[in-house]
Amino acid sequence: MASATFTRSAEVEALLQHECKTVAKDLLHQPGPDFLDRCFVPSNRTPQVLRALGQLYHHGRLAGTGYMSILPVDQGIEHTAGSSFGPNPIYFDPENIIRLAVEGGCNAVATTFGTFGTVARKYAHKIPFVVKINHNELLTYPNKFDQILFGSVEEAWNLGATAVGATIYFGSDESNRQIQEVSAAFERAHELGMATILWCYTRNNAFKTADKDYHVAADLTGQANHLGVTIGADIIKQKLPENNGGFTTLKFGKTHPAMYESLSSDNPIDLTRYQVVNCYMGRIGLINSGGESLGAGDRDQAIKTAIINKRAGGQGLISGRKAFQRPFAEGVELLNAIQDIYLDESITLA
Repeated sequence: MASATFTRSAEVEALLQHECKTVAKDLLHQPGPDFLDRCFVPSNRTPQVLRALGQLYHHGRLAGTGYMSILPVDQGIEHTAGSSFGPNPIYFDPENIIRLAVEGGCNAVATTFGTFGTVARKYAHKIPFVVKINHNELLTYPNKFDQILFGSVEEAWNLGATAVGATIYFGSDESNRQIQEVSAAFERAHELGMATILWCYTRNNAFKTADKDYHVAADLTGQANHLGVTIGADIIKQKLPENNGGFTTLKFGKTHPAMYESLSSDNPIDLTRYQVVNCYMGRIGLINSGGESLGAGDRDQAIKTAIINKRAGGQGLISGRKAFQRPFAEGVELLNAIQDIYLDESITLA
């Protein structure tokens, strides 16, 4: 196993030394080489879905560890292509997206129907495809926030997809329709033998107050995760939590004091563990997003996020902009640096 190389700042050292006093790690279904046998073989997933999950968990530099590194590039639709690929125009050519994932040693690449449609025959046998089937397009004016289907599950299967990915904006005006659409899509994907990954994002203008942005609250994102695993997601993608108390501050939903007093704390590892707990105690893997690119500090920030996710009981990172919005070789190095955290056996569950 590799020994990760990174700057051991006081903040990082504190994360490495943290002892979780909320939900004990022994209660979690922990990542490991036998994760599929322990957590998916007893489930209702068919042999074809188990094979697809095996392809995801047994590819790239993290193959066979129970951890996952995915390159996601759907920002050309979600954020406009110009703003996403302007920092590095080679990624207007979709083949370079796939190349980055392959050379970066990722378990899979998650991107759009269009990207895969241009290069499917060249790369379908070289890296697992995760076809993102819905998006929020930003060309409507004034902007509105809704996830709409851009293609069918059958089309994803014909492209050679190992898995389909989708986003639900939990808390939004259109969330009920999105839950129904994605639930049906995931059922069909499982029928065809593909795995499913759900971007469990919260979205409501009321979730952001003058003081805090509760879109990244542990209690709200944790509940989004719980809804996601309920509708058949095999892997949950979630933003790293930054605060807590969304339900209590906004005065909605149902709460219990344990949610804030014994199941979590202000420590980012404990906040993230609450997300893992809501993924059926880790039976369904949690991968956290790598976040936007902010420039020179991206590598350190990505490593910190990976340490938090791993020590909380998560299964990896799905990091895009920090990798593709920089020169190709630097993108590969950043992906490898993230993966090294999961390969480093000295970095354990808190």
